[in-house]
Amino acid sequence: MININHLNFGYQKNQLVLNNLNLRIKPGHIYGLLGRNGAGKSSLLHNICGLLFPLSGSCDVAGQNPAQRSPEFLQQVYLLPEEIYLPNVSIKNYLSIYAPFYPAFDHDMFYRFLTEFEIPQENKLQRMSYGQKKKVLISFALATQAKVLLMDEPTNGLDIPSKKQFRKIIAGVIKDDQLIIISTHQVKDLDSLIDYVMILEDQQIILNQPVENITDKLAFKQVMNLDDVASPIYSEGALKGYAVVAINHKKENSRLDMEMFFNAVLTEKQQVLSQFN
Repeated sequence: MININHLNFGYQKNQLVLNNLNLRIKPGHIYGLLGRNGAGKSSLLHNICGLLFPLSGSCDVAGQNPAQRSPEFLQQVYLLPEEIYLPNVSIKNYLSIYAPFYPAFDHDMFYRFLTEFEIPQENKLQRMSYGQKKKVLISFALATQAKVLLMDEPTNGLDIPSKKQFRKIIAGVIKDDQLIIISTHQVKDLDSLIDYVMILEDQQIILNQPVENITDKLAFKQVMNLDDVASPIYSEGALKGYAVVAINHKKENSRLDMEMFFNAVLTEKQQVLSQFN
């Protein structure tokens, strides 16, 4: 559904943020986009939705060029930005203004998510807290039923119960012809949600793997002594011993620790990436 070939992007031609970036993304999945601060995650999302344009290369989203910003394209792509702004109107008026842009918008779905998020429907948006506004926009984004849903730090501003509810809602809405990309530093919020991990580093996507492939190649475990682990790649001190990422020679079943995995990739990049070549 998304095919990016040799994309170059920068705010100045001699200072590229994305350099010769190649990416293939399939529908039916929830992708986690990880990277350091300033790595270009938001720039990549903005190129995908047509708010920024590549200097060279191609970006094809659902068979269309985002830079052309055709109505057919814009109806099928929704970006939830990290920094949000909502006008001083009621939720009902907000829907009357913006929902018509999305032909598949589901009002019942929207109000169901508001109820699950415990959002009062009669309040004006500007009277809500930042977290409440974020929940309104998350509900709106999902109700558009856009084929490509891009979320930039969606869990910022959400309390712990709301993050749990966010994961539950997202996991229940993805369809076979949709894809969701979530860019975040709050990786603990996504461990049980995403099924593909993408890492943006050195101006390129250096890894794009399904979770099941990561846990097949690598084992994530807690040990008291590092000598007890065969082929460790990365370790961190924990309350009881060490948290370890190791080569999964014995094909053990373990649960992905995305924060550990991301740190392992940054610290021992060649050794980790060689497992997936």
